[in-house]
Amino acid sequence: MDRLLRYFLQKFIRRGAITFTLANGDKFTCGDGSGPPVFARFLTTDAEKRVLRNPELTLGEIYTEGDFIVENGSIADVLAIVMDQPQVVPHWARPQWWLRYMARHLRQFNLRGRAKNNVAHHYDLDGKLYSLFLDADQQYSCAYFEHPDMTLDDAQLAKKRHIAAKLLVRPNDRVLDIGSGWGGLGLYLAETAGANVTGVTLSTEQLQVSNARAAEKNLGHSARFLLEDYRDIPGPFERIVSVGMFEHVGVDFYDTYFKRCAELLTDDGVMLLHSCGRSEGPDATNPWIAKYIFPGGYIPALSEVMPSIEHAGLLVCDIEILRLHYAETLKAWRERFMAHREEAIQLYDERFARMWEFYLASSEMAFRKQNLMNIQIQLTKRQGIVPMTRDYITHEEAKLRRFEIGKKPRLQVAGR
Repeated sequence: MDRLLRYFLQKFIRRGAITFTLANGDKFTCGDGSGPPVFARFLTTDAEKRVLRNPELTLGEIYTEGDFIVENGSIADVLAIVMDQPQVVPHWARPQWWLRYMARHLRQFNLRGRAKNNVAHHYDLDGKLYSLFLDADQQYSCAYFEHPDMTLDDAQLAKKRHIAAKLLVRPNDRVLDIGSGWGGLGLYLAETAGANVTGVTLSTEQLQVSNARAAEKNLGHSARFLLEDYRDIPGPFERIVSVGMFEHVGVDFYDTYFKRCAELLTDDGVMLLHSCGRSEGPDATNPWIAKYIFPGGYIPALSEVMPSIEHAGLLVCDIEILRLHYAETLKAWRERFMAHREEAIQLYDERFARMWEFYLASSEMAFRKQNLMNIQIQLTKRQGIVPMTRDYITHEEAKLRRFEIGKKPRLQVAGR
């Protein structure tokens, strides 16, 4: 077993420098020696066997359980090496990948009840957990780093500003925010643009916080948040925005999603979809992420999204690819989480803290090393709704920035 593990790991890890210590004390090094050296240890022979059987699932499991530890470096350093190899999936794990790929439609078949349960699994955790690592506005999606030295809070504000500029929101526009989170974007649109915002979420925790924040800001008349499925909300709306929700829709519901958005959008309306995306075609969700973090979740390839947009009769006006912005966002989240790790242990336990550390680190490296990205797709129902050139985005951002300076809004989570 030891020789087999050594053989497969050395065959898979061709770049970087990582030394493994086995449960029996044997050591071996993988990679070409480039980069800082990392040392990791398997504490049990069972952990070694599990990695051989199903590496994509069990690496996260044995780290969470404490049977795999990093002695020099961090789990992020290990994953930076492991996820930067010529082969994305270890060659001996390809059969399992094919099985997951063939079953992905079943795993993502997110009917209303299942979709709500999937959301509750992740988003109805203790709200104090998210305050440990998110920005003050509780933005749980990719930030927009206009320059490298931006703080996380400034980059999240820039993201909201960038989205608002593309939406071209006018005073009193009815705006639907699909997957409204803790309300930050909806409150921003209501306060800066004078919009009438309806946010929908399937998370009871997020719903309570969002409406409390709206009341705290005296925006209850222009920003309301509902516990509703996007498929059931009545329209129409001049603007529709969705940030970080599309990853929970599922490939079999893309037609349903865009057809419903087309039904809800007025003829002169604008929609902006912000989602994670794949640069290299359709795939299957990592099994550890699917089991422990985002059940039913899937990051789509553009080739999977575009046909459904076309079937719905929507016109693509603009597509922007945000490269590495989410890697930097996740890095900031991970560093903040690690700075407050003891508080996370007090909320849950050591096992949970290790699981969350692995989640943030593996997600960061997936966007940094494996060509994941974020996409912003601007949609309308007919030509001529948005300007012909992209210059207007800069002009709209400048207007919003002036408003922010004048108002200096401080959107805080109520009671925190």
